[in-house]
Amino acid sequence: MTSDSPFVLALLYLIPLALAFGGYEASRRRTERRGLETLGAAIAANLTEPASLHPVINPNRCLGCGSCVKACPEGDVLGLIRGKAALVNPTHCIGHGACETACPFDAITLVLGTEKRGVEIPRIGPDFQTAVPGIFVAGELGGMGLVRNAVEQGRQVIESVVATLGEIGRTDALDVLIVGAGPAGLSASLAAKQKRLRFTTLEQESLGGTVAHYPRGKIVMTSACTLPLFGTIPSGEISKESLLELFTEVVRRNALEIRYQERVESVSISPAGFEVKTSRASHTARSLVLAIGRRGTPAKLGVPGEELPHVVYRLVDPEQYRGRSVLVVGGGDSALEAALGLAAEPGTRVVLSYRGDAFSRAKPANRARIEAAEAEGRLQLRLGSAPVELRPGVALVRTGDAIEPIECDAVIVCAGGLLPGPFLRAMGIETETVHGTPIH
Repeated sequence: MTSDSPFVLALLYLIPLALAFGGYEASRRRTERRGLETLGAAIAANLTEPASLHPVINPNRCLGCGSCVKACPEGDVLGLIRGKAALVNPTHCIGHGACETACPFDAITLVLGTEKRGVEIPRIGPDFQTAVPGIFVAGELGGMGLVRNAVEQGRQVIESVVATLGEIGRTDALDVLIVGAGPAGLSASLAAKQKRLRFTTLEQESLGGTVAHYPRGKIVMTSACTLPLFGTIPSGEISKESLLELFTEVVRRNALEIRYQERVESVSISPAGFEVKTSRASHTARSLVLAIGRRGTPAKLGVPGEELPHVVYRLVDPEQYRGRSVLVVGGGDSALEAALGLAAEPGTRVVLSYRGDAFSRAKPANRARIEAAEAEGRLQLRLGSAPVELRPGVALVRTGDAIEPIECDAVIVCAGGLLPGPFLRAMGIETETVHGTPIH
């Protein structure tokens, strides 16, 4: 048999193919085994409900290539189960959307809410416009809590505004009034300047919006995004402080004027468009962009004593609680990060109370840090508990059928934010609770 016989030639081609296929199958089996293990752990811990924006996979389109699994910046949100992509670590998903972009078969859709956990948002069209012509919504208020997504929406919403305006600057009124200077509002302001619109930006507190309220040192970005008139903010972990410094530099470099400490009090329709009365002035604008976030109205516990001065709804600086006793209430990342920040202060005694049996809305890294802090005695964890009354110096907390007093100098409630419903309804803006609704 010669070396150029058909049998030898076939072996020369088939052996490398067989080796490549074998390697592919081995890799695929390892990926599926990891996916099954991750999914099993999530089910066992009752961590099966994504917090908000997340992917839904169409099994009829998915061919199990694994592109989405590799693309996810969080690393273990998606896996392969029986040859199909699956959401195996739902609570770890923070809505990057890289999986949807990476899928070559259009098998992934990003949605808000689930069958069990709805998300209330303003009813808006594909152009971000509400049922009130000329009023647009961008960013966290519309469900886009991720900084990158909010920045992108801020740019896109100005494109929609321009499309509805017709001639720019044709009246004495502003072309657009932007409410909020968080990631979406800042991006919209830069885009408005880039489009040469006549605009004003209002912010009732400080630059950064919700980001400015995060605990010190919190990581707020893990993927790249692009700001108009600035360019790309590179990927990598960016802390709250670093991002706010960057925002400040962007505002300075572009001579962007933002009216801080100015709160919108009412919006009414006028012949020119909208009449907006604030705590400091009155503005007339042809269109309005609401980039106000959802945290302006914190969710409350509904128990006696919440109005007491030692009860607050966000942690700004853990150092101010040094050497004191603090009760933190909540089960999301903000609550866990607040408890961890407080526990790092010398002499601070921290109790973390959460009504659930597991931290289903928190990132795995935060859950692991809480477990480590409890094991080291740096904080006390009370799962399955909830305050029933708050008093000066003490909170009455129910666990099962028992109620016990917990001494505390301060109470920090981190129960999330409520949609500013009355404010929106006064303008005629409709809201809806979505259960697995696509964002596109």
